[in-house]
Amino acid sequence: MIAQAVQMERTDERMSRMLYYNGTVITMEEPFCAQAVLTEDGVIRAVGTFEDVRAAAGEGEKCLVDLQGHTLMPGFIDPHSHFTACANATMQVDLGEAECFEDVIRLIREFIERENIPAGQWVRASGFDHNRLKEGRHPDRTVLDQAAPEHLLMVSHQSGHMGAFNSRALEALGVDGHTQPPQGGMIAVKDGEPTGYMEENAFLQYIQKAPMPSPEAFLEAYRKAQKLYASYGVTTVQEGMMSAPLGPLYQLLLHSGILELDLVAYLDMEAGDELKRQFAEHIGKYKDHMKIGGYKMFLDGSPQGRTAWLREPYLPVEEGAAGPAGETTAPSPDCGYPTLTDAAVKSNILRAERDQMQLLAHCNGDAACEQYLREYAAALAELPDHTPGDIRPVMIHAQLLGLDQLERVKGLGIIPSFFLAHVYHWGDIHLKNLGQKRAERISPAHSALEHGIRFTLHQDAPVIRPDMMETVWCAVNRMTRNGVILGTEERISVADALKAVTINGAYQYFEEDKKGSIAPGKLADFVILEQNPLEADPIDLRKIRVLATIKEGTCIYRADGQGTGEVR
Repeated sequence: MIAQAVQMERTDERMSRMLYYNGTVITMEEPFCAQAVLTEDGVIRAVGTFEDVRAAAGEGEKCLVDLQGHTLMPGFIDPHSHFTACANATMQVDLGEAECFEDVIRLIREFIERENIPAGQWVRASGFDHNRLKEGRHPDRTVLDQAAPEHLLMVSHQSGHMGAFNSRALEALGVDGHTQPPQGGMIAVKDGEPTGYMEENAFLQYIQKAPMPSPEAFLEAYRKAQKLYASYGVTTVQEGMMSAPLGPLYQLLLHSGILELDLVAYLDMEAGDELKRQFAEHIGKYKDHMKIGGYKMFLDGSPQGRTAWLREPYLPVEEGAAGPAGETTAPSPDCGYPTLTDAAVKSNILRAERDQMQLLAHCNGDAACEQYLREYAAALAELPDHTPGDIRPVMIHAQLLGLDQLERVKGLGIIPSFFLAHVYHWGDIHLKNLGQKRAERISPAHSALEHGIRFTLHQDAPVIRPDMMETVWCAVNRMTRNGVILGTEERISVADALKAVTINGAYQYFEEDKKGSIAPGKLADFVILEQNPLEADPIDLRKIRVLATIKEGTCIYRADGQGTGEVR
């Protein structure tokens, strides 16, 4: 039973020394496995055989933690997600199971009734995917008006890159048929009126204009989000885009003292100076479990939404079929589009390099990857005293990163963080949108290894849950929902996949001296797994359960639901 999976011979919560034994310890460095670990005051003191570690512990008081044959390894490091968006999702209508517009309408109506939301108030919904709706397109305001005729409603696509508003919301936001979208965005118009559907910068701009939930509601949502990450063995999380409106929320979060996980935040370039002023004590170092890691910019959209920027066009929508935005004739072949000009990308790179702040760039399509590589090289040419890779720039998602681009990725010292779970969740859609050859090259992890490129793997929560064993499973198997093996030659080993969510994640955050492996002097950040992933059948990797998550020696999650405190 899970409740009996990990036991202690002493339960004195004042005990600062803990000896983990009777299980497999995956260290993530040579030697790759050990028998026991000794920690003291949240720091690893000894690793090795049980006899050697017990001798190192000496005769002083200590808690003996019996792993009962289970596996202890470094806590998972989330290389990219959106912590506040995960919190926000707990306060929204979950449309993830919707299969048609009728489901969307029903789920929203049920939420409004269940939560007793007064007429005239905002309602938020998220998680639908037009690719899985029977209608094959995004719901527009005519659908949303049926769901919430008396409320202001906005719904977000599962990718977070697009969504729609009902008529009341459009009116409140001042959007009409003459409203011009911002650079890198789209507002759909039909017969001179907005349909309610928006993409990229337009959608992001208008969702930020809607009023936010109360501070009290957000604090409770943050607690739920933190518990969600911990339940998947994650001990370090990311705020992947900290915009100006999030500043007060983070002040509230830090003041509350509820953060147990380490959190690394990346600042919206436009609000960077003000946010750095507000969080000056957090720049590049943790305080109250939160640090500012650098800047973030978006270069394109999402491939499943056909807004990722490609070098070659998407396959056309079948003639006569409804396109994703509701058009009834097939659009001309398109390549998606950029969200920033070349000049803006180069300017952002120069700023990050001069500020010595790490830069994360969202690049899904190979044209966006090309823009990042081209402008990075141009920026470094203006900074002869800067060494490529000194700020460890990151290419977020890098899904359609071309094999011909890998050598430049290595030369510029860029770390790709692959959203490899796309292979399972949207691989069948990519086959339809991109064709076999390009779809098989999604997230070329094995090719990156062959080029000597260090990479990480992420889940981009709340797009999907922060289940790091799922992303390991995806990297090893590369199987779609329909059971298609997508890119056999890009599969990687279990060990390499585990590195991408532990030691490589620590390297991405400049924390490899404190996290990512089990070695003396590093933090006692652990996850206890039901089974050793190195010995499991690869097809069963995502079935391996997290039994406990330990942050600096304190158990912050137990699968038996007994809450936080010392591991017992």
